[in-house]
Amino acid sequence: MDSVSSVRDSLPEQYRAHFETLRQEIIDFTKAHGISRESLGKPDLLREATSKLSTSDLERLALLLERFEYLLKNGEPKKEKFPEHLQEIERLYSLREQYTFQFNLLKEVGILKEGAILGIDGNTYSIPTLEQVAMRLFERREELSTKHDQGFTKLLLVPFGMSLDALQETLKQFLIAYKQKNSFFNLNAHESLCALWGGDTGDSPNLVYKPQSFDLTGHQGKTKAQILKEQEDNQDSFPGWTVHLFQPSNPSDSDSPGFASISRKGQGTPQGDFVPRPPLEAGESPNEYLSILQKAQGDKNSPYHGETGLTPEDWIIAFMTHLTEKGQPMDDYKNGMEKQSYLIGAFFPFALYLPLAYWDRDCHEAILDEGYGTYWYRGIRTSVLI
Repeated sequence: MDSVSSVRDSLPEQYRAHFETLRQEIIDFTKAHGISRESLGKPDLLREATSKLSTSDLERLALLLERFEYLLKNGEPKKEKFPEHLQEIERLYSLREQYTFQFNLLKEVGILKEGAILGIDGNTYSIPTLEQVAMRLFERREELSTKHDQGFTKLLLVPFGMSLDALQETLKQFLIAYKQKNSFFNLNAHESLCALWGGDTGDSPNLVYKPQSFDLTGHQGKTKAQILKEQEDNQDSFPGWTVHLFQPSNPSDSDSPGFASISRKGQGTPQGDFVPRPPLEAGESPNEYLSILQKAQGDKNSPYHGETGLTPEDWIIAFMTHLTEKGQPMDDYKNGMEKQSYLIGAFFPFALYLPLAYWDRDCHEAILDEGYGTYWYRGIRTSVLI
């Protein structure tokens, strides 16, 4: 584990991020179990340090060290199948293919650096590994079976811990680069993105997440810094990240590219055989959408059970994914079919506004704005956090 830079740089460039991710996972594991780094290179010390680990933890550490050793010796990751109990998960979600696409996109746009992101708190957060995502899906397979039946099969990895300003700048540069590669794409050369005015950093951030209401004093929302702190002690979280399942553009076809549109009022098609899910159609108030999702949390028979509203961070990564896969902007509300998207997973308390996102085909730019009220051309998109 020593001489990290020289070892990493000796590997082919396409495998250096994998090196960093695997190395960080070993560090996180040993730290969580009180194992010193020095013992990793000394069998006697390692045997003593791991003597009280459970069988599953011992197997996990052995697998991590085996993969790391193979990478260093062979200059490439070990090609291996999922364990038998995860193979069905891989099949249900085309997980390896989806994860690889997400990983490469995040790396290509500059979000991932050596397999990690820099959080607003100054900490480095490694991207969740494919195996970690697969295991989470396996652990929650029973409660997620209904959502899978409703079409929630599309994976999205969101670097929540990054500053919103940095992510907005990433989206701006992504649009410019996409235009350079695709001359047909109609983009405002001077203003590719109308961005939100900050919000998640500083001593008094303007933006809160997970609001329970949209009012000044009773919203109960949390700042990004607070959520990152909570993730440190939460075994069910991916520190610095959120991992989602969305409906793809055609929820009946899990391989369809992009994300499902927000349905017009009266034009949605229910999805699912076990618990049919009518789409959340445009034209309701933000309070009504929030109320529907809140009531669903305590009702396992609700078609919306387990769903949450999006944050600006979620929308930015989804937008880049959608445009890459479909060649069309997401939430292009003036095309006669799509709608603007309220991002009810976040809230500006002092302005009493919600983040709002869409593509403006007249101005040829992405819009991240603020808004409130009931409009026929505004709705919400939801996801399932795993």
